[in-house]
Parts: sequence; C-alpha cells; structure tokens
Amino acid sequence: QVQPVESGGGLVQAGGSLRLSCAASGRTFSSCTMGWFRQAPGKEREFVAAISSGGARTYYRDSVKGRFTISRDNAKNTVYLQMNSLKPEDTAVYYCAATKASLFGGRTSIADYDSWGQGTQVTVSS
Repeated sequence: QVQPVESGGGLVQAGGSLRLSCAASGRTFSSCTMGWFRQAPGKEREFVAAISSGGARTYYRDSVKGRFTISRDNAKNTVYLQMNSLKPEDTAVYYCAATKASLFGGRTSIADYDSWGQGTQVTVSS
C-alpha cells in the first residue's frame, strides 16, 4: 500500500510558480500510476494531472496544459507537480493519489485511485 504525503504548497502571486512534491511510502510506488487532484472551496475535487508508473506518459486537464508539468523520480519514491504561470483560479488544496491501475484512459476519476494524501494548500493572489 502506497501512502502519499504532499508538500510544497504556499502563497504566490499570479504569474508565479510553485513545485509540489509527493513523497510516497511503500515498495510498490514504481508500479503505481500517480495523480494530482485539487479542490477549491465550495467545489468538487477535480483531476489535474497523472503520470504512468514509468513516467513515460502523462495526462492533464485542459486548463493546466502548457502551465503544469507532472514528473516522477522512482528512485526517490516521489512525484512532482511543477506549476507555472499560476492564476487565482488555481487556488485550491492539492492532493496526491496513487493507483495500481495503468494510465490507460487517463485515470481522471477520483474512484480510480486507491490511496490519498492529506493535501497541501496553494493560494494564488491576484
């Protein structure tokens, strides 16, 4: 069982950058598809990005394409989310999640994921 722990959130001005990290315990990390989700106040949790177990394939929601980059380092059991050109609408709690399923089909549903972190707050000021 992989247990994700997020870090790297904070307050940033619009147009700025942040890099989130997700350190995952467990020996099966390198075989898991990893995803990032976010939840803004009063809204449902939504998919942001996902990466295949080996890191070769990625998938993004349309609104972050070209601004966010998901990557992973299996030697460090860590997945990253580099966020550039941040907008106030990116403000949310960001969650890291793991699934043993492959990335085929995008894995954009909350129900696809087995393990979740506690989240890290990202606030983008205008």
